[in-house]
Amino acid sequence: MKLPESIQVIERGWLSSNNVVLHARTGAVVVDSGYGAHVPQTLALLERVLAGKKLARLVNTHCHSDHMGGNAAIQAKYGCRTSIPEGEAPLIDRWDEQALILAIADQRAERFRYDDTFRDGDTLRMGGYDWRVIAAPGHDTHAVMFHSPEARVLISGDAFWENGFGVVFPQLFGRDTALAETRATLEAIGRLDVDVVIPGHGRPFGDAGAALERAFYRLEGYEEDITRLARHCAKVMLSFALLEKRSMPLAELPAYVARVPILAELNSRYLRMTPAAMAEWLLNDLERAGAAHRNDGTLYATGN
Repeated sequence: MKLPESIQVIERGWLSSNNVVLHARTGAVVVDSGYGAHVPQTLALLERVLAGKKLARLVNTHCHSDHMGGNAAIQAKYGCRTSIPEGEAPLIDRWDEQALILAIADQRAERFRYDDTFRDGDTLRMGGYDWRVIAAPGHDTHAVMFHSPEARVLISGDAFWENGFGVVFPQLFGRDTALAETRATLEAIGRLDVDVVIPGHGRPFGDAGAALERAFYRLEGYEEDITRLARHCAKVMLSFALLEKRSMPLAELPAYVARVPILAELNSRYLRMTPAAMAEWLLNDLERAGAAHRNDGTLYATGN
C-alpha cells in the first residue's frame, strides 16, 4: 500500500479528524481541519508539512466539529480559499447548532466563512489529480467523499473506516433514512476502483473489500435492532465529550446525561432509563471497551 508522493496524511487521534494534505506547484490543499481544542497542534503540524509552501485551499468532507473545528484558525493564518459541500452551506450560513451537532452534543466549533461549494459529480483538482466528488450520506446527510480514479485513492471522511463508519444517528433530527443512506453509500464505495482508502479517523488502509464486509456486518446489526444503534450512539457521544474534557466527576454524570440534549433524547426515545441508570450503564460499557476508567470519584478518558 503506497500513496502518491503528492498526498500526505496527518493521522490524528479520535477527537480530531485526519488532515489530508495534497501538494501541487500551484499550492497545497488540506482536507478537513480537526477539532477546535486541537487548533494549536493542527497549525503546528500543517506548518511542518507545508514547509513554507502555499496553502491554497481548505476543503471539508462534512461539517461536524471534529472536521471543521480548525477552519477559522487555518483561514486566519493562511488566507486560503475554503470550500464545503453544497448541502452544508445553509447550515453554516445560519450556524445551525442542531443540524451541525454542536451544542446539542456538548461540542463546539468557531464560526467560519466559506468561499464556494461543491456537489456530487463535481471534480476538484487536488495534488495533481482530479478527484470526483461523491455524495456520502449516512453519518452526515451532506457528507461527501473524494475519489481519484487515476491514483485509485478514496478520501472517505467518516463514511467508511477500516472497521466500520462514523456514528449514525437513529431517527433523530427528523432523519429516519440514515441507515438506508449508509447502505447506499457503502454500496457506492463497492463500485469504485480503490487501492488505498484515507479515512477520516484511523490509518490509511488497503483491502477495501474486507473493510466493506465488516462495515456491512455492523450495519446489518443496527438495521436488525435500532436500540443497538442508539446504545452505540450514546457511548460515542459521551466518549467524544470525555476525550475533550479528559475527566469528569462521577457524581456529575447522571446530570450530564440528562442535560445534554442528544443523550437525553436517545434515552427518552430508545433506552428509557433513569439518568443514574444510564450513567452507570455508560460507565460500565466504556470501561469494558477501554475507552474510559474511573478512579477516586472521577471518570477519565483513555483515548481508545
